[in-house]
Amino acid sequence: MDVGLVCDACSALTPIGVPQCARCGAAVALDPRPNKQSRPPPAKKAICSKCGTDAGDQKFCPNCGHRMPSGPSGTSHGFDVETRVGPLSGTTSTPATNGQPPTSPLPQAQKPSGRSTLFFGGAHQSARAKLTLIRGDGEDGVSFTLAGEEHTAGRGECPISFPDDPFLSPTHANFLYRAKDLVVRDEGSLNGVYVRINGTVELASGSTVLIGEQVLTVSHATQPEDLPDAEGTYFSASMPRAAGLEIKQHLRGGASGWVFRPFGESVVVGREGNDINFPEDPFISGRHAELRVSGPTLTVTDLGSRNGTFVRVAGEQVLKHGDYVFLGQQLLRVEIV
Repeated sequence: MDVGLVCDACSALTPIGVPQCARCGAAVALDPRPNKQSRPPPAKKAICSKCGTDAGDQKFCPNCGHRMPSGPSGTSHGFDVETRVGPLSGTTSTPATNGQPPTSPLPQAQKPSGRSTLFFGGAHQSARAKLTLIRGDGEDGVSFTLAGEEHTAGRGECPISFPDDPFLSPTHANFLYRAKDLVVRDEGSLNGVYVRINGTVELASGSTVLIGEQVLTVSHATQPEDLPDAEGTYFSASMPRAAGLEIKQHLRGGASGWVFRPFGESVVVGREGNDINFPEDPFISGRHAELRVSGPTLTVTDLGSRNGTFVRVAGEQVLKHGDYVFLGQQLLRVEIV
């Protein structure tokens, strides 16, 4: 008696141990199912949003030390999430912090692939603008969709919060709508709110300009009064020279640095070969900006610098599409819908 296996395809008898039918070539086996070896699930990656290093399950990035956000099951999200800021119906969310995505889980239908966008309920909300955080490498980070009327930003309990930034006040600024305009307002912050200029901008005397890491106050120069004290004695020191422009440097910690009073009507600020040079400031271009006085008018002109020239907002300022706002150590790009 012949012993073997019957082919399911053609009913031919195939000897035991032969993997294929001799007649039709179909696979023949006692168990036709493939032998699948169990494989361990792939390790979840937690990509640091600051430097791009895989941090694994560590709480801090092993490369740059940046704090990794914890997800709902102790894991980290390695993707950017767009956060909708404002009153939303039937949904709440955790505001993004320090350029990191909120730790609320993604909806079932949303699967991250590269840079993800998280949408919340409340379709009736009309988002007219959003702010996108610019990371240190120049790439886009988390986005804040401005769907309400007012959206405060700072280091404290704000819809737009960066709790790890020591140069932000608890409530630093407010992004709000006035009719059809988006406005940024300084909420009495210690270090101010700055907006990047395009070309030439007129300044009020005493305005503060941010060039690289240099904080400079630009004013009309005034001559000090040469008056004696109560006993009729005059103060003896260097003779002040006539000037129409005065530039004062502010140092970290609140102290004043040098005061520059040029002979001419303008000065160029840059890294080297200019009227005022900051060779050790890596954020300043070779020829960065020009400060000029013409009678009662003061102006600042960006000379095509790589990182831009910023002017501190006095009170509040209307924002346009493509503007850049700098507060604390955070650079935000304005996008008007």
